[in-house]
Amino acid sequence: MSSQIPIQNRLPKTYPISKVKQETEMVKTITFDVSFGARPGQFVMLWVPGVDEVPMSVALDDGKKLQVTFFAVGDTTRKLAEFKKGDLVGIRGPFGTFYEWSAGDRLALVAGGYGAAPMYFVAKEAVKDGCALDVFVGARSKKHLLYLNEFGKLQKTKVHVSTDDGSAGLKGFNVTLLQQFLAEVSTPRLRTGSTADAVDRVFACGPERMLLAVSELSHYRKIPAQLSLERYMKCGFGLCGNCAVDPLGIRICTDGPVVKNDLLRKITEFGKYHRDSMGQKQKT
Repeated sequence: MSSQIPIQNRLPKTYPISKVKQETEMVKTITFDVSFGARPGQFVMLWVPGVDEVPMSVALDDGKKLQVTFFAVGDTTRKLAEFKKGDLVGIRGPFGTFYEWSAGDRLALVAGGYGAAPMYFVAKEAVKDGCALDVFVGARSKKHLLYLNEFGKLQKTKVHVSTDDGSAGLKGFNVTLLQQFLAEVSTPRLRTGSTADAVDRVFACGPERMLLAVSELSHYRKIPAQLSLERYMKCGFGLCGNCAVDPLGIRICTDGPVVKNDLLRKITEFGKYHRDSMGQKQKT
């Protein structure tokens, strides 16, 4: 809740960019030599002076540096994409809920588009707890795939790739790969009846239609899932209510963005519509 977030974290402070990396034609990663103690799944608010402020999922916070990966699609992010090393950006946070797991879990991570960035943060931290990971990365085409090299360097991690056009991996969706994988590992062994290889939890971040498919599949397979839901956020800490969802009224900036599937399935707007900055319904 907002009262639990220190006031200094709710106010922006400017920091110089220490590194800029061009991931794809429209996606960049920027690094700051500062740690906010963010946990995987949380977000920060980035303020571009003279333009606006936007929420950004954290791609990495290792105690020394903070990284965010973003798609230059709106006025603020397009302006941010022009920034160079040394330029100042306002940051406040971290805000929101985060992914949770137990040591030694087997996790299935589903990443669509630039959702690969926060999923990498999950993976990097989870392997420290001895977790085994299967990562399902999907994008429109090979040139839009993100963080494959980074995932590939992690221990006990297997990467599964899909692209809409078939230019890399399976031609189709990453949820199809997940479906095939879960069917295999969740099937009891003929001799022993064991499902020792079964997945303990499914995590997902990406387009809402992908999240809906993951939600349905996880529910069908009776596997606990946690999904990152994106909504229009202004304050970041529960004050304005702009990110409240129907019909529960919970605020995604405080009760999310990472939401457990049991609760997510009670949100009737999920997979159907969201609300814009004026509160008007926009079809998902």
